[in-house]
Amino acid sequence: MGAHLVRRYLSEPDVEPDPKSLPSFPPELGLPERKKREMIATQEEMNAAQLPLSQRDYCAHYLIKFLKCKRDMWPNFLECKHERHDWDKCEHEDYVMRMKEYERERRLLKRKKLMEERQAA
Repeated sequence: MGAHLVRRYLSEPDVEPDPKSLPSFPPELGLPERKKREMIATQEEMNAAQLPLSQRDYCAHYLIKFLKCKRDMWPNFLECKHERHDWDKCEHEDYVMRMKEYERERRLLKRKKLMEERQAA
């Protein structure tokens, strides 16, 4: 994370994407076989499970299964290891996917800057 901060504020602020904003390049640029990500859990399921907004992500369906298991197996909630593992794995894969998206955006911005510099010269 330190490299991100150095690039963001010191060395390359114009080619460093803002992590809070949406990507500025089309998703199929560079990856034509890419599949669109979709949420599996519906709004009704998330409302019924009373999930907070911070946990309504691509892994919400695993979290709902995990919370149901904990509720059903209450005194022996350690029986839900498999559901917890599935949820943790999904969260990790989502994190990796977001980091890949960020890096892709950074490289495309850098490429765009180099092309503009070549045309100006």
